[in-house]
Amino acid sequence: MSVMVARKKVVRKWEKLPGRNTFCCDGRIMMARQKGIFYLTLFLILGTCALFFAFECRYLAVQLSPAIPVFAAVLFLFAMATLLRTSFSDPGVIPRALPDEAAFIEMEIEATNGTVPQGQRPPPRIKNFQINNQIVKLKYCYTCKIFRPPRASHCSICDNCVERFDHHCPWVGNCVGKRNYRYFYLFILSLSLLTIYIFTFNIVYVALKSLKIGFLNTLKETPGTYPSMSLTVLTVLEVLICFFTLWSVVGLTGFHTFLVALNQTTNEDIKGSWTGKNRVQNPYSHGNIVKNCCEVLCGPLPPSVLDRRGILQQEESTAQEGPCPRGPGTQEPPATQGRSVLSPQVPALPLSDAEVPEEKQRTPGEVPVPSPDAGRVEH
Repeated sequence: MSVMVARKKVVRKWEKLPGRNTFCCDGRIMMARQKGIFYLTLFLILGTCALFFAFECRYLAVQLSPAIPVFAAVLFLFAMATLLRTSFSDPGVIPRALPDEAAFIEMEIEATNGTVPQGQRPPPRIKNFQINNQIVKLKYCYTCKIFRPPRASHCSICDNCVERFDHHCPWVGNCVGKRNYRYFYLFILSLSLLTIYIFTFNIVYVALKSLKIGFLNTLKETPGTYPSMSLTVLTVLEVLICFFTLWSVVGLTGFHTFLVALNQTTNEDIKGSWTGKNRVQNPYSHGNIVKNCCEVLCGPLPPSVLDRRGILQQEESTAQEGPCPRGPGTQEPPATQGRSVLSPQVPALPLSDAEVPEEKQRTPGEVPVPSPDAGRVEH
């Protein structure tokens, strides 16, 4: 006999979250699905630093100072820590509206705008919000079914609304928003310093070797572990990587330093929200570079509102083959012959005189007359 058993299956909220994200370590790590360029970033940083520590650092530590590899290691570890913190964290994703909430918002919009005649374009779904005596427009997101908070925007790559959205960075494999912007800025700042550091000491290494054994002999010198490859070829490879990285990373760091000083985002700068034809003053700026930097880089970090590791309980029914389960103390009824187990035997009740058939009814005191068939022997 098959029995349906209901079991509760524990499901984490990150498994049901909409959007195009990848989760690892039971929801603790959150990234975009497009992670190819992020792996390229790791390869360039790890490869360049490995060559520098393997060859140039040993010579420079003996000839100049042992502090050179130590300082390079500190910069390398700090850059890697901020990169992973930026890539693996929630940038500030705003949860989508539940069906009841979305229906309520639709009712509010219809009550505000009224009935739109057929064939006419409905008015834009915008709410006005005042910040520092300045009107800021809150736009409606048709994907998330919410009015986005100020400075929030919908990322088309991750398919999420992100609070204080700056941009989507493929080099870190994640969006850059309110919860990870400071780590992104510290990452590009430390990477700029590390790139300048390695680039400078690679040139110092070649110069010291050239003064000692001559430039041509330096080019012909080969390390012991790689006899077929010139040591200077590896150094030139590092110099080329650092040179091309220098312009992009240092330039990006300077641009974001400018934005931090103005308390502005990349998205706002591209759209010209506070500059250009609008001529609208930035309501989020304190008018002081120090205060803006402290708010962006040193302000309190808001918690994630996704609750990725929250538990959702779902019941699933499974069929099991076997005898029907009985409670404790329940005994199986004894087997009977000629009687159905499903219909138990009803005890016979004594019949009253009114219920006796006519031929068997008698008056009180009447002697029962035996039936003529009584005593007849069947032949």
